[in-house]
Amino acid sequence: MTTWSTAVNVGRYHLIQRPIYLTLPWALTSFSLGMNLIISSQTPASQTGGLITLYAWVFVGGLLATSRSLPFGLALGLSRRSYYLGTAGLAVALSAGNAVVLTGLRAVEGTTGGWGVDLHFFRVPYLLDGPWYLAWLTSFVGLGLLFVYGMWFGIVFRRWNITGLVVFIAAQMTVLLAAVLVAAWTDAWAGIGRFFTDLSAAGLTGVLGALTIALFAGGFTTMRRATV
Repeated sequence: MTTWSTAVNVGRYHLIQRPIYLTLPWALTSFSLGMNLIISSQTPASQTGGLITLYAWVFVGGLLATSRSLPFGLALGLSRRSYYLGTAGLAVALSAGNAVVLTGLRAVEGTTGGWGVDLHFFRVPYLLDGPWYLAWLTSFVGLGLLFVYGMWFGIVFRRWNITGLVVFIAAQMTVLLAAVLVAAWTDAWAGIGRFFTDLSAAGLTGVLGALTIALFAGGFTTMRRATV
């Protein structure tokens, strides 16, 4: 049985490697922001996708949490269930905290005129340009999704190594290709286009939230087969 204290201990176990979860994400984001500020000061361009740096590293953090740290965690006597739920709890805590920082930086960006060069680094159009609470929620869900997705990749690697990881990626691409073909054969592209065109940022956040739950369930199922 996984208790609250067990989940907290799993989170503390991961945070022994603080740079992976606390320092590096924001160091990389700061570097990306600096690069974009230099570019924007020379070539006026208010929009940028530099914030993807943070999300990409969050995915890596989730992958490392299950691919590298799992063996020692189980050696300490943790069950697979406790390890997975505790790691997912860490994902929730980190996503909530990082989303608060993102929302705060978005506010600073607004009050400083885009860091003095009209740069919209944290106020991403459509996704993060609404009310602060919606921006926080969208950030929270997006960060949580990528961490959980990374966890699933790490579990697959731990269980089936590189070969399994390649098959895992190929299977997802095959499912995506099948969905594209079905949409083409049923002339559904117009309806799909209308769905995404009419979808608000809040609606998209809901879709991402549902996808996060599906990824969490997939990782949890795979975790039961993980070996060390």
